[in-house]
Amino acid sequence: MMGPAHSLSGAAAWLGVGAAAAAAGRPMPWPVVLVGALICAGAALAPDLDHKAATISRAFGPLSRGLCEIVDKLSYAVYKATKKQGDPRRSGGHRTLTHTWLWAVLIGAGASVLAITGGRWAVLGILFAHMVLAIEGLLWRAARGSSSDVLVWLLAATSAWILAGVLDKPGNGADWLFTEPGQEYLWLGLPIVLGALVHDIGDSLTVSGCPILWPIPVGRKRWYPIGPPKAMRFRAGSWVELKVLMPVFMLLGGVGCAAALNVI
Repeated sequence: MMGPAHSLSGAAAWLGVGAAAAAAGRPMPWPVVLVGALICAGAALAPDLDHKAATISRAFGPLSRGLCEIVDKLSYAVYKATKKQGDPRRSGGHRTLTHTWLWAVLIGAGASVLAITGGRWAVLGILFAHMVLAIEGLLWRAARGSSSDVLVWLLAATSAWILAGVLDKPGNGADWLFTEPGQEYLWLGLPIVLGALVHDIGDSLTVSGCPILWPIPVGRKRWYPIGPPKAMRFRAGSWVELKVLMPVFMLLGGVGCAAALNVI
């Protein structure tokens, strides 16, 4: 999938979780619905940090481009070190390590630990990074081009500061789900895990599939590309993604948001 579809699917997924939480009697405060959807939309772009042409590789200028090269080399090294006889040869690390359930869990857990141990500035950093990605993904037309990067960063920084201030107010969600003292913002890892997994599921629908299950082997392959029957797959950026899936994500997100906020 392309970046905009990934971001929309991430936002829709968190709004669906919000609807499920409301139905289960643990409704999210509206700031958690909003912030979680934005974080999930941003996190749904993050697995492509192993691809130099991806949105995330340019989102933070030289920093993300350099990190992209490191992650690509790391992913390729892990692939070579762990592949089985049935896994094909590769020339790079795209759609390997960062496109697995294990990576998603580790990144989300790391963010949660950082949020509860690093204080307010750590929370602001997590919010800022994902606000940048959410803007790049959801507002891709307006954010296109290097000349807009500084404006995106300023908007993301302002949004992160305002949203953190809103969440900090009593009852607004800093302690949603995890209520013990010191566990404020522990939930921030959840939309990050969900966004990465939604990205992987989206990629599994495309022609190449996605090795979500690694390191669990499937037959003669450790990097088995999970996906539906090939007749049901599509190419990234095709009309199926643009004309069918993206409108569906928007519709599901709208319904999920209304349910999460008890509007319906």
